[in-house]
Amino acid sequence: MRTDHRFKAGLFGATALCAGVLVQQPARADETAAQIGTIERQIHALQGQLDHMKHDLTARSAEVRAARREAAEASRQAREAQERSGPTRYDVNGSPLPPPPLAAPPGYGAAQLAAGSQSPFINSRGNPGYTPSGPQLKQGQFAVGGVRVTLGGFIEAAGIYRSRNEVADISSSFNAGIPFPQSANYHQDEFRGSARQSRISLLVEGSPNSVTQLAGYYETDFNSAGVTSNSTESNSYTLRTRQLYATYARSDLDLYVLGGQVYSLATMNRIGIVPHQENTPLQIDAQFVTGFVWKRQVGLRIVKGFDGGKFDIGASVESPEDTYFVGANGDGTAAANTTNAGLASGGGTLNSSATYSTEFAPDVIVKATADPGWGHYELFGLARFLHDRTEVVGSGASHTVLGGGVGAGTILPLIPKKLDFQLSGLFGEGIGSYGSAQLTDATLKRDGSPQPLPEAIALAGLIYRPIKPLDLYGYVGTEQVTHREQFTIAGKGYGYGSGLYVNSGCNVELSPLACTANTSSVVEATAGTWYRFFKGDYGTLQAGVQYAFVKRLTYGGIGGSPNTDENIVMTSFRYLPFQ
Repeated sequence: MRTDHRFKAGLFGATALCAGVLVQQPARADETAAQIGTIERQIHALQGQLDHMKHDLTARSAEVRAARREAAEASRQAREAQERSGPTRYDVNGSPLPPPPLAAPPGYGAAQLAAGSQSPFINSRGNPGYTPSGPQLKQGQFAVGGVRVTLGGFIEAAGIYRSRNEVADISSSFNAGIPFPQSANYHQDEFRGSARQSRISLLVEGSPNSVTQLAGYYETDFNSAGVTSNSTESNSYTLRTRQLYATYARSDLDLYVLGGQVYSLATMNRIGIVPHQENTPLQIDAQFVTGFVWKRQVGLRIVKGFDGGKFDIGASVESPEDTYFVGANGDGTAAANTTNAGLASGGGTLNSSATYSTEFAPDVIVKATADPGWGHYELFGLARFLHDRTEVVGSGASHTVLGGGVGAGTILPLIPKKLDFQLSGLFGEGIGSYGSAQLTDATLKRDGSPQPLPEAIALAGLIYRPIKPLDLYGYVGTEQVTHREQFTIAGKGYGYGSGLYVNSGCNVELSPLACTANTSSVVEATAGTWYRFFKGDYGTLQAGVQYAFVKRLTYGGIGGSPNTDENIVMTSFRYLPFQ
C-alpha cells in the first residue's frame, strides 16, 4: 500500500534526525527547540498515517466479511438449486422426484426412470420453470433462446416368445389374437426379435415469468406398419405418434390446461394429475397388462390443484372411438340396413383398411385425486355417447345411447421406497376399448340402436425394490363382459354372447364349422424384473425379463364354451442415453 511507504519514509527520517541531534555539538537553545518541534510534527504526522492505516484495514475487513457473506449466500443458492435438480424426494412408487415448480406447492415429480415409465419428463406444471438465467441445464438438455429443450427416449432390442402364434410383434393381442385349436396357429409357438418399441421424445419448455410455464411434448416409436412394411429382410417399419401435446400452466393458481394427444384422463396416475406421471405397468409388452385402464387419444384437459397439491380435480373431453360386435346372423332389424359405428371404413387420410366409429360427441371424463402424505388415491367418472343409424329405403332413424362408468385406484407404499401395492379398476357399460384386452364396447339392440356391454376392468400389482438398481414386479388383471346382451328372432340368435351362436368348430383343427366364441373374460398373471447395471453421465443400461400367462374364456353356445390360453416370455435390453 502507498500508506506503508509513507510510514516507512517518515520513520526513517525521524530516526536520522534524532541521530543527527545526538552527534552534533551542543547548539544554541533556539535551534534545539526548533529541532524538537520538527520531530514532534513528524511524530504527529506518523500518528495520522497510523490512524489512516487502521481505517483502511477496518474497511478492508468489512469488505472481506461482506464477500464471505455473499459467497455463503451463493453456496446456499447453489445447494438449493442442486437439491431442486437432484433426486432428493420420492413419489409413492419410490421413484425420485425432480424439482417442484417455482412458487408452486410441492408434490409434483418427474416420471420414474424405471423400466416401465420410459419417460423422464414432467409437464410444465411440475417443472421448475426455465429462463436463460434459470436452473442449470442437465444431461440431454440445451437452450434455444429462452426455451429449454430436453431429449429423451431409449433404444431397445427385445425378444418375444409366445406359446400360441399371434403373428404379432411387441404388442400382444390378449383377446381375439389368442387362437383356438381350430387354427393352425394354436398348435405353433412364436418367436420374434424387435427393436420397434425404441422411442424418441422431445420436450420444450419456457417460462415467460415466474408463475407461467409453457411446454410442448412429442413422443414417437416404430410400433406401426405401412403397406410395404415386412420382416423378410430390411425390417423397415413406420414411425408413429404416441403423444403430442402442449400445456399452459399457472403455478400461482395451481392450474394447467393441456391440449393434444396424451394418455387419457382415465389412466391412473402415480401422483396428482400430471402428464408423465401415468402409473403404467413396468412390463415389456407394449400392450401393457390385461386389466390396465388406458387410452392415448386427442383431448382438451383442465386441472386445478388444492391445498398445496394434496388434491386435484380435472376434466377432459377426448376423441371417442367405439367397437361393435354384429353376429353372423346380422343385426336383427327386419328389412333394414344398420350403419353403425363399427362398420364405417376409413377414408381420406384415415386407414382405409380399418373401421371407425361415427360419433357425434367426445368422451367426457371428470377425475379427482388425493395425495395426503401416504399413498395416492383417485376416483373418476366416464361418459360416452354411442351413436348409429338404422335405415330402410326412403327413411331412417339415428340413435344415441349413453355409456360409461366409474373408476377408482390407489397406490399404497407398504414399505416406503421398497414395496408398493396398487389396485385400480373401471366398471360400467360400453367401456371395453379402455382396457388392454380390448373387449368389445357394444352390440346392437333389436331396433338397431347401440347396446353397450356391461363390463368390468381391474388390475392389482406389487412392485418391490430390494436394492436401488433392481425392480421386481407382479400383476394380476382381468377384463370381463359381465353378462350376455342377446335376443332371438325366428329361432336365430343376435347380440353378444347368444347361446344360439355356433361354437362347434372351435376345438377341432381345420374344422369347417363356425367358431363364434364371444369372449366373456380375459385373465392375466405376469411377473418380471428390471436391472439397471450401469447408470451415470453416459446414460443408463438396463435389462429385463417378463413372463405372462393369459387365459381367454367365452360364452357357451351350440358346441360348448371353448377357451384358450398362452404363455408369453419377453426380454429387453435398453440403452437410455439421456437418463
